[in-house]
Amino acid sequence: MIEVKYFGAVAEKTQCTFENVVSSNISLQDLLQDLEAKYKFESLSFSVAVNQKIVSKTTDYTLKTSDIVALLPPFAGG
Repeated sequence: MIEVKYFGAVAEKTQCTFENVVSSNISLQDLLQDLEAKYKFESLSFSVAVNQKIVSKTTDYTLKTSDIVALLPPFAGG
């Protein structure tokens, strides 16, 4: 099971802060496409982290069952 965590505007859109996705050997890109189809993120801007490391949405990464994917709102330093 892959845990997907939502923060900021993404959490507001999904109306939850996390969900578990039952899938094995799914790519990060496929997971993001599935979530886009489910929640219609449209113009939402967010970053993606896998296991607490920011990654590109286009990264060719195959998720494992213990992975945690986070969809994070844009943030700025200060």
